[in-house]
Amino acid sequence: MGQSSRSSKLRKQAAAYIGVWVVLAVLAAVELYIAQQLWDKPVAWAVAFRRAFKEVFAYALCTLAVIWLCGRLRHETGRRLRWFFAHMTCAVVFAVAHVAFVSWLEAGEISVQTGQILTFNYLFGKLLVTYTLSNIFKYWIIVLGCLGWHYYKAFRERERQAAALATELVQARLQALRMQINPHFLFNTLNTISALIHQNPDAADRMVVRLSELLRRTLDRGDVQEVPLREELDFLRGYLEIEQMRFPERLTVTFDIEPKTNELLVPHLILQPLVENALRHGIMPREEPGRIEISAHLAAGEHLELKVRDNGNGLTLTNGSNGREGIGLKNVRSRLAQLYGGAQEFTLGNASGGGVEARIRIPCCTIPRSQAPQVVVMSATEASKAGLSLPTAASAKPNCC
Repeated sequence: MGQSSRSSKLRKQAAAYIGVWVVLAVLAAVELYIAQQLWDKPVAWAVAFRRAFKEVFAYALCTLAVIWLCGRLRHETGRRLRWFFAHMTCAVVFAVAHVAFVSWLEAGEISVQTGQILTFNYLFGKLLVTYTLSNIFKYWIIVLGCLGWHYYKAFRERERQAAALATELVQARLQALRMQINPHFLFNTLNTISALIHQNPDAADRMVVRLSELLRRTLDRGDVQEVPLREELDFLRGYLEIEQMRFPERLTVTFDIEPKTNELLVPHLILQPLVENALRHGIMPREEPGRIEISAHLAAGEHLELKVRDNGNGLTLTNGSNGREGIGLKNVRSRLAQLYGGAQEFTLGNASGGGVEARIRIPCCTIPRSQAPQVVVMSATEASKAGLSLPTAASAKPNCC
């Protein structure tokens, strides 16, 4: 925090502190004025305000001293008895100091009861008997208030640190998932090149060039988790060019992209595993020409819906599972859960008319979650109930369409 912001914060705190005591002084003046009217010993408003402001602002100055003491005499486990007696001593000093201060301020005033001029000795003796116990009680109220504020600030700081660690943990998990999909994609593509290198060297050579372009594009994005849909589709088209070199007569790809969706953000490399899954399980096992349809549309105005559909043989259940849930699809599920929490949906099932359809639904956003404002406040109990150690990046609320 810069010097100017600190000064601004201190000025605001001072203004708020003075404002509170001014309000209390005004209320005390009104109370004194009305009380004297009821006792048939009326006083002028000027006298009521002068007396009330002297007494209340004596408390204000003494309270500042108590707050300073609370910062020096910290409550520590194992030293509570010492803390108590230290503050009890200070409470007595506070009570006497306040009485002396008020007596000094009001000396020379005319008594509203007797009409005599009040002296310091008279006021000090009278107020010492009247105010000592109440002042000690007020001192402890201030101390306990400061202690509660201290523990509240410590609690909020622990929550802030926990939230920061949670964000770092989520980013690390997402990065690990990104690093997992890169070698997976590279391994499968190299297998494709290996299969062609003896059968069609020219095609294999073109595939190597295309692969290098894709890898360069992947490296250029660094650790970015979300990219505009148009970038993801450009990458996907490059990948599909490689696959179409392998299946020149058997693979047809169609795109149905709603123009409004081009600038919406999607997880980087989220579609490639879905297309690879469709190729591996829907197109390759068949001798007939295969077709993959890729679409992107707005759903209900607040979500982006992505679909990858093939015209293969569909899913077959094996021991209760569909057999297609390999590393790629598990990676997709994990990344979507980490980025969007319960705001996302991923389904894989048989499509009407044959084949398999993978569908992703996510919030349609235009600001990366790393840049979006985040409010991450969750107690340990709430996090435990949610099945998390801490809040996830899905707590963020980016700018949505």
